[in-house]
Amino acid sequence: MTDYGHELLFGAFITPLAQPAQHAVELAVAAENAGLDLASFQDHPYQPRFHDTWTLLSYVAARTQRIRISGNVHNLPLRQPAVLARSAASLDLLSGGRFEMALGAGGFWDAIAAMGGRSLSPGESIQALDEAMRIMRQLWDTEERSGARLNGKFYQVNGAKRGPAPAHKIEIWVGAYKPRILALTGRLADGWVPSLAYLPNGAPSLGRMNQLIDEAAEEAGRPATSVRRMLNIGGQFGPNDNGLLNGPPGLWAEQLAEMTFQYGTSVFILAVDDVSTIERFAKEVAPATRELVAAERSRK
Repeated sequence: MTDYGHELLFGAFITPLAQPAQHAVELAVAAENAGLDLASFQDHPYQPRFHDTWTLLSYVAARTQRIRISGNVHNLPLRQPAVLARSAASLDLLSGGRFEMALGAGGFWDAIAAMGGRSLSPGESIQALDEAMRIMRQLWDTEERSGARLNGKFYQVNGAKRGPAPAHKIEIWVGAYKPRILALTGRLADGWVPSLAYLPNGAPSLGRMNQLIDEAAEEAGRPATSVRRMLNIGGQFGPNDNGLLNGPPGLWAEQLAEMTFQYGTSVFILAVDDVSTIERFAKEVAPATRELVAAERSRK
């Protein structure tokens, strides 16, 4: 069992549908009003049914006051990292330090190529992600006086001026499932954000994946606790226990608390597109989960 000791956070994973135009925005506002910590949106620039995620994030930031915002995850092959870094810093400043950077190496390569992006092999996409993360951190580090430089295979910066400095230390979260990108996450990332539905063997897959992240972090001279463990989840509320995240809020709380102690998960992001479910998750599941985890941590 592994508990990395991070603060528990709860968020909404909202579909950025373009119609009705304000629906995703109103859900983010509802998530803030209900008390959730994070509003996040998938990023598929080639999907015409969706808003452009960066534009949506900016609009949501202007409509909210407290909630953190992020992509889930940004499509790096169609978002140039140096420009993305400056956009992130600006949005963080404008929102009062509420933006976090979540990145994906890419996956729907035919659609990416159709939009003018490069189609990369898995190994190439991981190397490109490594380069992008290093560029972003350089551009956010305004304490260093020299220009940002990286002569990568996929991305280059040649003395680019640093800044603007973001309002807070922006975390970089990575969506990852395979060993090589999990190792990259351990070496460089601040958070790991998989989706429960995509895990090959469900929640038990998290154990082995955590181990790969931990080993890579330690080899890079970082404690395993450097990487926040997150999880996109889905479920259904109901009166009876019908399995994982399928039943009453109290059952959800017990199961999520168990994930915290079994797999170190401390950020739970619910895929949700209606206000009533957002409110139930925020007002019934989140506080009950926090109470269970706090009690067990105190006991230990």
